[in-house]
Amino acid sequence: MQLLDGKVLSQQIKQELAAEVAEIKSQGGKTPHLVAILVGTAGRSETYVASKMKSCEEIGMASTLIRFDDTVSEAELIDAVQAVNANPDMDGLIVQLPLPAHISADKVMETIDPAKDVDGFHPINIGRMAKGLPAYISATPQGILEMLQRYQIETAGKHCVVVGRSQIVGLPMSILMQRNTYPGNCTVTMTHSRTQNLPEICRSADILIAALGRPEFITADMVKEGAVVIDVGLERVPDPSKKSGFALKGDVKFDEVAPKTSFITPVPGGVGLMTICSLMQNTLKSARKEVYH
Repeated sequence: MQLLDGKVLSQQIKQELAAEVAEIKSQGGKTPHLVAILVGTAGRSETYVASKMKSCEEIGMASTLIRFDDTVSEAELIDAVQAVNANPDMDGLIVQLPLPAHISADKVMETIDPAKDVDGFHPINIGRMAKGLPAYISATPQGILEMLQRYQIETAGKHCVVVGRSQIVGLPMSILMQRNTYPGNCTVTMTHSRTQNLPEICRSADILIAALGRPEFITADMVKEGAVVIDVGLERVPDPSKKSGFALKGDVKFDEVAPKTSFITPVPGGVGLMTICSLMQNTLKSARKEVYH
């Protein structure tokens, strides 16, 4: 068993990005600029956005955080998005999810200029990705692809089972893993909460991607010997032994599953760190006009 170490990979990628940003600056180019919009004060969202802003600083990118109370109207939020769209200095825009119930996340995402949609959530980017055209790929799936590539994991002809059908991870992951490229060329099975015989299907996977948001759902009896296991989950579970009162768990019961695998991601320290790196990579692509000219 070998760990797919997101800490090590993310540091490598950040160093590469920092060198690229420094080169742009040395040639008199514009500093890549990421904008994040945060609504409310939910602890997890605060943490995620802070990590993204810190990563920008480490790489040498510019960043702007726009904050709103959770009472902000949908119209006000959309106005803020349109203002970023119109600002040529701002290359990438993310609106941190989830949003309050009175705001349509779909409507807000569709307002973002696809050329600045570095989270890859706009329907145009999802459609372009599905057709194999240049697009911003959702940050978590792109991070997983990067991880598979850098660890040189063979994917062609393998059976990939994706557990979870969210538009952010499961759906794009299933599309990306069957594309005629590397990583890709898998035979993909998409599963979800209503899939029958789920343990049996998971046991057939050469590559198992768990992204359903249920702590320690994937157990050893659901994984075949030598499988590659990618754990996208990150949930707080009560743990009185911890000072914080909780522990972070993935969708995979790591201690019992890990010995059966050839490669596995830890939680924390796996996919989450790669997600942030993907966001930085997309922002640099936007600044360079690599996807939309």
